[in-house]
Amino acid sequence: MRIFAIADPHGDYSKIKGLLKKAGEIDLVLVAGDITNFGPDEKALELFELFDVPILAVPGNCDQTSILKVLDNSKAANLHQNSYTIDDTVFIGYGGSNPTPFCTPFEMQECDIGEGLEEIVKKSESNNVKIVLLTHAPPYGFLDEVPSGHVGCTSISAFIGRAELIVCGHIHEARGVVREKGTVIVNPGMAALGYAALIKINDGSIGDKIEVELLKF
Repeated sequence: MRIFAIADPHGDYSKIKGLLKKAGEIDLVLVAGDITNFGPDEKALELFELFDVPILAVPGNCDQTSILKVLDNSKAANLHQNSYTIDDTVFIGYGGSNPTPFCTPFEMQECDIGEGLEEIVKKSESNNVKIVLLTHAPPYGFLDEVPSGHVGCTSISAFIGRAELIVCGHIHEARGVVREKGTVIVNPGMAALGYAALIKINDGSIGDKIEVELLKF
């Protein structure tokens, strides 16, 4: 499976076509939030029209909560607090972010994020499938550092070692790939600046079978 992953386009989709050419053939698109820049919600539809493969998306903290209705009625699958299964892999999503100092539109308490994810992940674990998390906020301590320190979500970091792959965004300056306890964590970078990631999940056990190429246009 070849996955095209983006985060933080903030309503600027001008680099997406160029990034898609860099990626080549893809099977799936993951959008890790901040689809718009505080709206309008319908702006997201322009992004989704650029793709002709399945799209899984979550909102970011800079999206209005009302974007969920637009996602529900779009060609993309709204993955916020939902799951989507492809073969033996389940994609689980949680959008928005843990609290920030900026009072952005889509923020939630840590406990709510943790409880919401736990319910879906636990069910998936009982079905013995591979788990991919699509979140806007990064897990605390991983690809979440700003000048003041780590600002990621502790509730998401609890799933390191339980999910095979976490795709996140939110922290524009923390683009990269980290492997921890069998989990691959990817922040594709800010799509508005021409960054994305191509994630290849090869047949067999995920683990070391995940390859990540960071793209720039």
